[in-house]
Amino acid sequence: MKSLAELAAIRERMKDKVVLREGSGDIRVVVGMATCGIAAGARPVLNRFVEQVSAQGLADKVTVTQTGCIGICQFEPVVEVYEAGKEKVTYVKMTAEKADEVVEKHLKGGKVIGEYTISAMNA
Repeated sequence: MKSLAELAAIRERMKDKVVLREGSGDIRVVVGMATCGIAAGARPVLNRFVEQVSAQGLADKVTVTQTGCIGICQFEPVVEVYEAGKEKVTYVKMTAEKADEVVEKHLKGGKVIGEYTISAMNA
């Protein structure tokens, strides 16, 4: 970094990503980022949610955050979706590609993808 202007440009470029992680939308996406989650591939999942929520124009209604251990390590990466007035949805064994589908079908379209949920794993 060579100047204050360069720092300001970096700040402006990253602003959308920070807002997504700290927003106050009606839907909250929480990615488990404890050691087990990171080892299982949670970082690309988190990044994809942040990118897609922004790209799909959902930043005003969806907040993407991270948390520590969710407690179901064998199902990592784990993503929980909270919506006001609805039951929490727990997606398991997530990948960046599955995150694309969750954004499109669940966050945008309102339809839970049952085969990716913890309920499907217990069936």
